[in-house]
Amino acid sequence: MKARAARNRLSGRWLIAALPYLWLIAFFLVPFLIVLKISLSQTAIAQPPYTPTLDLAAGWEGLKAFLGQLSFSTYGLLLQDDIYLFSYLKSLQIAALSTLALVVIGLPIAYGMARAPARTQAILLVAVILPFWTSFLIRVYAWINILQRDGLLNDALRALGLIDEPVAWLASDTAVYIGIIYSYLPFMVLPLYANFQKLDETLLEAAADLGCPRWKTFFVVTLPLVLPGLAAGALLCFIPIIGEFVIPDLLGSSQTLMIGQTLWTEFFANRDWPVASAIAVVLLVLLVVPIAFYENVQSRQIEER
Repeated sequence: MKARAARNRLSGRWLIAALPYLWLIAFFLVPFLIVLKISLSQTAIAQPPYTPTLDLAAGWEGLKAFLGQLSFSTYGLLLQDDIYLFSYLKSLQIAALSTLALVVIGLPIAYGMARAPARTQAILLVAVILPFWTSFLIRVYAWINILQRDGLLNDALRALGLIDEPVAWLASDTAVYIGIIYSYLPFMVLPLYANFQKLDETLLEAAADLGCPRWKTFFVVTLPLVLPGLAAGALLCFIPIIGEFVIPDLLGSSQTLMIGQTLWTEFFANRDWPVASAIAVVLLVLLVVPIAFYENVQSRQIEER
């Protein structure tokens, strides 16, 4: 009986440990392999709009013929056309600068929230989360009204005497940066706030007792302790910003063409599924680099503890 109970516990533990891997295989690995296969195909006027397709009824010979027709020619096309390289570089530029701006803005906000009285913290936390209660698309459309020539921003700046004529904010890089920073700021503030909350106050008191000024305490003691939250917030913002489609499409121009827009155009407008799949695969490879770096840093920190 004891042996049977031990086997049942072992099988239960194995099942619990296997569930996350089964989830990743079903909803990440299998879709990725399908996209990878399409990226190695060729465009065709058919349904589906690519060739070859696997005919399981043909058996082993059909599988060999299928594999023999796959090629990397689509990836060569990405290197030949400058529009794809421009889209990747523009996406990396906007994502990097937006993430940097989010760090600069989100760090003092999270620090101020963590240092506020307990009752005020709850109100501030709700204020940060409040935008999630409305549709993301509606919030972006609201920025169109704010940034247009006769919008609220120009009216406010003219009322303050800062400008004489309306500024063309809309359809520019500035509008895209504003929309991205506004939309992703909670993703930066919340991880930082959680780390500031867990900060050991005795360390700050010890630094003050040793005569360390507050500004120096922040950079020497506080900031290194919240670096995991800073890295998590940066990844939570950087990764989705690279593939952003809605914000640059509604607030940007042809000069703010990001890879999400290029992918959408190839998939839906041009119906070139192999090229769209190749764009997605390359984008995933680019995103693996910061994720692997973050995992390496986290592993080192765990080993040092």
